[in-house]
Amino acid sequence: MQYWLMKSEPSTFGIDDLAQAPRRRSHWDGVRNYQVRNMIRDDMKQGDLAFFYHSSCERPGIYGIARIVREAYPDSTAFDRRHAHFDPKSDSAAPTWYMVDVELVTRFATPISLEKLKANAPALDDLIVVKRGNRLSITPVTATQWRKVNALA
Repeated sequence: MQYWLMKSEPSTFGIDDLAQAPRRRSHWDGVRNYQVRNMIRDDMKQGDLAFFYHSSCERPGIYGIARIVREAYPDSTAFDRRHAHFDPKSDSAAPTWYMVDVELVTRFATPISLEKLKANAPALDDLIVVKRGNRLSITPVTATQWRKVNALA
């Protein structure tokens, strides 16, 4: 099993949206970064767990846990001219962009704020989300980091 941190802006798709989705499942689409695309396509597996992180909001932090329930498949939003994530260079015969399906496992009663994550230095100094300049929407989390973060919940 691998662990991840998946960032989303709550105004676009937040943990509440996942909680209200049918069967508490949804696809994770719109990734347009090659490094993140490669993780989705090559590394994320069914059963992996991910922290659901809200970014670009009043209180950034980890709001819960999701599970990968469907491995990588072509991101259909790349082919939809009416969609915000449309990519005119993407080809359905040789897809550029991929998505996975996630399912809500748990929503934390109290989110683990970015400030709290940073305050747990040096234990979490190597957690990518606390590093200055990190812009990736999905990052790997080690098993040790997973345990340390969950202990804060």
